[in-house]
Amino acid sequence: MPFVNVYVHAVCGTKSREDLIRKDIRQQIFEYIKGNALMKGFYVDTINAMDDHMHMIIDLKADISIAKTMQLIKGECSHWINKQGLTQNKFEWADEYFVESLSLDSLDRVRKYIWNQEEHHRKKTFAEECEEFLKKYNFKRSGC
Repeated sequence: MPFVNVYVHAVCGTKSREDLIRKDIRQQIFEYIKGNALMKGFYVDTINAMDDHMHMIIDLKADISIAKTMQLIKGECSHWINKQGLTQNKFEWADEYFVESLSLDSLDRVRKYIWNQEEHHRKKTFAEECEEFLKKYNFKRSGC
């Protein structure tokens, strides 16, 4: 059995940045995502959201790619949200997502950042945050 310790910070937004992740349903969504991840063999360490996007720290599984991990989280989560009828409009995630690797030394700092999303977004919108991530990590396209 391989011993793998790979943490990533993942950010995904709702399709068309719709405000669908309301405060009153967030905890149910987080519990579903965490439980489903455990069943798939990986661990969601930290999770928080605003109305139009979600941040997670994920401890990756050795034999599943980042793309497959995100597909499992986003696809199964949106299916579950729609099946439960948690939103009035059909819930969909945007196709794009952002993932960065984390060192063990940075985990606490990123956890605090994720837990403090409300405070953070009083100063900066999700669109501004996306553009900042894309520039900071030298992605060759703009727009989230």
